[in-house]
Amino acid sequence: MGCFASTPKDTGGNRRKPTSIGEVSVYVPGLRIPRPVEFSQAIGDQLPKTLVERLTALRTRIVVMANQEGPTITRTRRKTQHGGSTLSDLHQALVDYLPVLLELTKDGSHLQFNVHFVWVNQEDEEEETAMSNIWYEVLSVLHLMAMLQMSQANLLLLPRGFSDGHNHPKVSEENRRASIDIFLKAAGYLECAVKNVLPQFSAEQRRSLPVDLAEGVLRALCLQALGQGVDIQLGMAIDSSKATLAVKRRLACEMVKYWQQAQDNLMNLPLANGWGEKHRLFVKWKYVEAKAAAYYYHGLILDEGNTEKSHGMAVAALQAADECFKESKKASEAFNASSPTSRTPPLFGTMKYLTEKIPKDTSSKVRINRDLYSYEKIMETAPTLPDFALALKPDEYQLPLVESS
Repeated sequence: MGCFASTPKDTGGNRRKPTSIGEVSVYVPGLRIPRPVEFSQAIGDQLPKTLVERLTALRTRIVVMANQEGPTITRTRRKTQHGGSTLSDLHQALVDYLPVLLELTKDGSHLQFNVHFVWVNQEDEEEETAMSNIWYEVLSVLHLMAMLQMSQANLLLLPRGFSDGHNHPKVSEENRRASIDIFLKAAGYLECAVKNVLPQFSAEQRRSLPVDLAEGVLRALCLQALGQGVDIQLGMAIDSSKATLAVKRRLACEMVKYWQQAQDNLMNLPLANGWGEKHRLFVKWKYVEAKAAAYYYHGLILDEGNTEKSHGMAVAALQAADECFKESKKASEAFNASSPTSRTPPLFGTMKYLTEKIPKDTSSKVRINRDLYSYEKIMETAPTLPDFALALKPDEYQLPLVESS
């Protein structure tokens, strides 16, 4: 049940990839676009006419909006009010559609295999994937809802100039706090997709899903949302006079774990079509960047020790931070250069602070400690980072309930 079909990448022009996506704080690997569906032909008179008409109207609205906004929605939009409302409208349309769509699953109805759903992929080699399976549609809707949230977070986290005497652009604290809520909501959609929707597919059907909807990609996107949320928390801790070094180190170490797990989930997946390779490069960049922050704060805490060993470990940690920082700049350049090209917005938060502090503090500590201790006594390998439990969790999201007949 649930036949599928894929369209090779060279058989049409449905997949439109921009040459540039502008400034990127939060990477979104394109938006999957739904193709029109004929509910009335597939369902006939097996459901009330009013329900079929509502399904048709809701999905047609989504198709129109997604096709209009999909190719450009990942581009930078300085006018956030317009960009934000567009994202919100499409997101709300999906929210309205989902409970009506799930009516087709009521009491295990065979109708869940009657409708042929087609979506345009972004990270898969195949341009389109079609399946006669309601859960493919549900999975695609949740994925799109999450990507719209991530797009909204990107708009919130693009620094802007203020008329307060500061020359450098900023991200307001209000936007930073709002972005954390959005990241947790996106992560909740993706976690629901993995835990509640993927199990509805047989093993064979799951192998037929596009890589955009593969479990590894969904988990990686969920972990990305959480990792970027922790990054914002760390930036706010850096700005707070009350946050201790221990708090900052913990956040930085948690961020490393989120990005490492995201990278592990993408390993060996056939990510393609530009968006997919860029996705992999983004995760690599953020993982190395997170390690720079973690080693930096670990080094500062180790340097507070009074022993020769702790000072040596501190130097090793700070050297590791400096190496990761340099590597992260190369990774950022590789990400931005890959198609579709992008730009890194003006720095703010965690990396604005660490860009200034890591080279300066590393140079200072290495020089002072090497004056005190011999070269041999300074650890040449980075000390192991502390292992903290991951505190940030996705918002709990549950599919709308469908009442039994």
